[in-house]
Amino acid sequence: MSLKVGIVGLPNVGKSTLFNALTKQQAEAQNFPFTTIEPNVGVVTVPDERLNKLTELSKSAKTVPTVIEFVDIAGLVAGAHEGEGLGNKFLSHIREVDALVHVVRFFEDGNVLHVANTVNPMEDAATIETELALADLDSITHALPRAKDAAKTVQMGSGKIDKNAVPRYEVMQKLHAHLSEGLPARDLQLEDDTWALVQDLHLLTTKPVLYLANVSEQQMKDSDNVLKDFKVKHSPVLPLSVKIEQELVELSEEERMVFLAEYGLAETGLHRLIQESYKLLNLITFFTTGEKETRAWTVQNGSSAPQAAGKIHSDFERGFIRAETIAYTDLIGTGSYAAARAAGKVRDEGKEYLVKDGDIMIFKFSV
Repeated sequence: MSLKVGIVGLPNVGKSTLFNALTKQQAEAQNFPFTTIEPNVGVVTVPDERLNKLTELSKSAKTVPTVIEFVDIAGLVAGAHEGEGLGNKFLSHIREVDALVHVVRFFEDGNVLHVANTVNPMEDAATIETELALADLDSITHALPRAKDAAKTVQMGSGKIDKNAVPRYEVMQKLHAHLSEGLPARDLQLEDDTWALVQDLHLLTTKPVLYLANVSEQQMKDSDNVLKDFKVKHSPVLPLSVKIEQELVELSEEERMVFLAEYGLAETGLHRLIQESYKLLNLITFFTTGEKETRAWTVQNGSSAPQAAGKIHSDFERGFIRAETIAYTDLIGTGSYAAARAAGKVRDEGKEYLVKDGDIMIFKFSV
């Protein structure tokens, strides 16, 4: 499963610096707009302490974490939907990702330019949101005439009958009205099968968003108060000092823990960002473990046991019989697979079973 999270925001809010810290790459980060033209892509492992504990328990020769791709997308500006600042090109990059991390600048620094010459998190966030909504409105506006003709053809009983033509046109009308008010498409209450009717439009504002508040070192110490007003309108929000995270990457593990303790934190902001991005995509992790390998696998929350099996190999899903399953906490609590089995913690689950985060599974199949 290739999962992509796009990092978006105005120019000079810290996107490329964040990307560099996340991926330990050196994407160009400069103090002027549009440094990034083509998106930078980096693969980041999802930190999960359960993976290491399972490796120790199974004495595995190899450990394989799950990963997310982060895409550093160029800064958008007002008028992007009309092509300002190469906006159309940058918006097309956003269409290709599964979720967005929207970086909003809170820190004040006279040495770092701001495209509007003043730092205003509410207005900055609104600029990006408006541009994405207007881009979606353009998409809907251009697609509506064809959808109307298709619906009219069905209603007149002529031509090829498309059972989705009328409901598709109706939902597009609702979306057009909604987006015309500057509201993101995701706020429109529709059933999943209704959303499927317009999936081909690849609307930008249907993508889940995590707001990353790029705060100063001082603001980080009082982030609850700093973000209080912003959180009223935006959710979820993760406070993070990109400058601090950049410094943390350069430290040893021991120095890093001392640094974090000064801020009352148990882990880096980057780890929290990766984990929150994973949640944003509504993903869960299940594990396979043994002497050869302990591996984390990614599935959508609500996936069945056969669907999980299919992540390993299509034959596993096609010939699925059952899944020998144990919860992570039960395995760690008993200390070994044999002890867990003796304690009745190992279960046989069938085709209807919905995988839970932390499940350790052995699939039985026949093809």
